[in-house]
Amino acid sequence: MTDLSLLRDADPATARAFLEAAPAEDLVGAIRATSDDDLVTLIGGDDVRPVAVEVILGRLHEYAVPERVAALRGVVRFDLVRGDTLLERHALVLDGSITVHRHHPADAPVDVVLTTSLLRFVRLVSGERNAGLEYLAGTLDIDGDATLAIGVGGIFRVPGTGQVAVDPHLLDPVDVATVLGEVKGDHLRKVMASDFRPIVLGEIFRRLPEFVDQRKARGVSLAVGFRLLGNPSGEVERYVVRVHDGVTRVEAGDDTGAEPDATVTCQGHDYLRLATGHLNPVFGVLKGTLKVKGDKAKALQLSSIIDVPTAR
Repeated sequence: MTDLSLLRDADPATARAFLEAAPAEDLVGAIRATSDDDLVTLIGGDDVRPVAVEVILGRLHEYAVPERVAALRGVVRFDLVRGDTLLERHALVLDGSITVHRHHPADAPVDVVLTTSLLRFVRLVSGERNAGLEYLAGTLDIDGDATLAIGVGGIFRVPGTGQVAVDPHLLDPVDVATVLGEVKGDHLRKVMASDFRPIVLGEIFRRLPEFVDQRKARGVSLAVGFRLLGNPSGEVERYVVRVHDGVTRVEAGDDTGAEPDATVTCQGHDYLRLATGHLNPVFGVLKGTLKVKGDKAKALQLSSIIDVPTAR
C-alpha cells in the first residue's frame, strides 16, 4: 500500500517522483485512508501542493471511468483557494479524453469554473465526495455550465473496479436535508437557478415514495400537484404525487392524467426546503410561501403521511 507519510519531509522533486510512480489505485486508496488533517499537512505545503495537484490532475484518466470521460465536452477550470487567497489554477480540456492545462490563465475561455479548497478538491477527485452535495452546501462554487461540472464530479471510480465511486446525480434526501441546515437562502436560490436545478428536483421527487409511511397511507386516496416557479427559462415544472391505499407514485410533466385534488405552487428552492423538513407546510401556507389551490385538507394529509427526511 502506498504510504503518503513519505511526503511529510519531501522536496518537490521527491514528491513528484513518488506521486508519479505510485500505482493509481494505490494512490487513491491511500488518499481515502488518510485523515483530513493529515492530508492537508502532507500535501498542503507551498512546496508539495503545486506538484501534488499537477500530478493528480495529470493522472486523472488512470482512475476515471472511461465511458463517462468519453461523454464529456468542454473546458473546466479548477481554482483552489484558502479563504480568499488563490493557491492553484488549472484546467481540464474534455473532448472524449482529458488534457490538463497547468496554471490556466484567468482570462482564457472556459465553460465552467470550480472553486473550492485543496482538501475538498482532493476528496472530490478521489471519489469520496458528492459534487452535487458540495455545490448545495456551498463548499464547491460552480460558475458556468453546472451540468458539465456535475459530470466531472461523476467520473471517478472505486479503486480496483469500474464502478462509479459517487454519482452526483444520485442525491439521498437525508444528505440533502443535512446539507440544507447550514445553507443560506441566497446560495440556495443561486443553486436552484443553475443547470443543477432539474437534477436535484428530479431526484427528490423520484425518492419521495420511499419516505411515505405505509401504515399512515393505508386507506388514503389523494392526488396533490406541485407547480414549481423560479426556473430561469420561465418554465413551470409540474409534478403530481398520487397515493392510493399505501401505494405512492410521482408523475412529472404537463400530461399527468386526472386533475389533482389540490395544487401547491411555490418557488423551487422553497419546495426543496419543504421536502427536507426546513419549511413547515402550515407556516409556509400562512406566510404565503406555499399557495394551495383546491382541497387544502388533502394537501395537508399528504404532508402528514410523509416521514420528512431529517438531518443527520
